[in-house]
This record gives sequence, structure tokens and C-alpha cells, in this order.
Amino acid sequence: MEKTLKDLKPGEKAVVAKVTGEGAVRRRLLDMGVTKGAEILVRKVAPLGDPIEVNVRGYELTFRKADAENIIIEA
Repeated sequence: MEKTLKDLKPGEKAVVAKVTGEGAVRRRLLDMGVTKGAEILVRKVAPLGDPIEVNVRGYELTFRKADAENIIIEA
């Protein structure tokens, strides 16, 4: 099974393997700099797991759990 961004805990880093999803969702993630090879650091996860705050390419971004499931990471 592939690991996704949603599986990481605060303080963990990972490298993006690929971005899945349909049309506008995938395009939005790619436009925010979430591309293959980008390193992601998980800063915070809300108590119920939604949203997830991350650092990507020097930016702080926040993803919903559904969006985080579209970001496949290298284990």
C-alpha cells in the first residue's frame, strides 16, 4: 500500500513520489509547489486529523485530509 501525506506525524519529513487526483484538485496541488521530488515537513496535525499544516519549498500550506490523500510519498 502506498503511503500518503495523511499518514505522517508532526515533525516527520517525506519526499513527494507523485500527485494523484482529478483535474482541478491535482492542478491546484501542483500549482502550490507539491511536485515530484519536493520535500514536505509536517508541522501540525489538528486533533481530528483535519487540517494538516506543512512546509513545502519554504512555504507554509494547509491541506484537508482529502487533499493529503492525493499526495503519495516515498517511504
